[in-house]
Amino acid sequence: MTLNNHLRRVLAGLAALLLAVPALAGDRVVLRIGYLPITDHLTVIARAQEPLPGVDFQPVKFGSWPEVSEALKAGALDGAFLLAPIGLTLRQKGVPLRAVLLGHRNGSVLTVRADGNVWQVKDLRGRTIAIPNRFSTHNILLHRLLRSNGLDPERDVKVIELAPPEMVNALATRRIDAFIVAEPFGAQAELQKVGRVLAYSKDIWPDHVCCVLNLRQDVIDRHPEAVQTLVSALVRTGHGITRDPAVAAAVSKAFLGQKPEIVLHVLTQPRDRVTYERLRPEFKDFQAIQEALVEYGIKADRLDLKAYLDDRFARQAENQK
Repeated sequence: MTLNNHLRRVLAGLAALLLAVPALAGDRVVLRIGYLPITDHLTVIARAQEPLPGVDFQPVKFGSWPEVSEALKAGALDGAFLLAPIGLTLRQKGVPLRAVLLGHRNGSVLTVRADGNVWQVKDLRGRTIAIPNRFSTHNILLHRLLRSNGLDPERDVKVIELAPPEMVNALATRRIDAFIVAEPFGAQAELQKVGRVLAYSKDIWPDHVCCVLNLRQDVIDRHPEAVQTLVSALVRTGHGITRDPAVAAAVSKAFLGQKPEIVLHVLTQPRDRVTYERLRPEFKDFQAIQEALVEYGIKADRLDLKAYLDDRFARQAENQK
């Protein structure tokens, strides 16, 4: 998906404005981190959970993956939570990014229309399915699920790209038959009784990686202590979400814009629908993603993962528990 020229000009203006702001606010390092209103990025509630010594953590909400990607490329952000394949692709295109922390594990659903007469995966033949982006974990998950059920993702279904916040309405108005995306949109469709969960991503690919915190290399080089403070806070927040999902759901309203009962549904029905433990980026997980992208014809080349992954901040955060 290519952004139109108007949006590019808007983002360029945003980049110029933000870059004019000093990296330091008083004696605090400003870290502008892009995110989408999805539960994969729920650890951004760290902004409201605890003071971060020496760091002004500023979450910046976007509506789609192309928007946050363009802002990060333009330098308008210090980092962003990105779908793992998007992070790999941007790094491969020369954007100086390092993957420092996972946002979560699991956390997506394949949701079908409540009235669509789809009761098993094979019933998806001939149907229209929305994914958030071609370079997404969801595209990998969909390929994996369809293939394991004897369907060809290229011939037997129609796959379209759609911004996550648009998916529930598209399902309700019958423009699509199904979507696979990060929560809370599956839960939203469930509770509005316009959709049913056909498959949890945890059952398609157990404990899989999806969204990853990518930081610009210059930010890491200039402010490693601030990066450590942020990463440690996000890890602690992940543990807090696990311990008390009701509190996390209540706090999430200001960041995700969803009713807390929808987010609580995601966090508890079932409890492993999405998890916020084991957030250190591990080579084997990214290698599996990269091999799947090549196998399914989504990407043709591979990235030097060792140069992309930087797990030192997550390791130290784990040791601080």
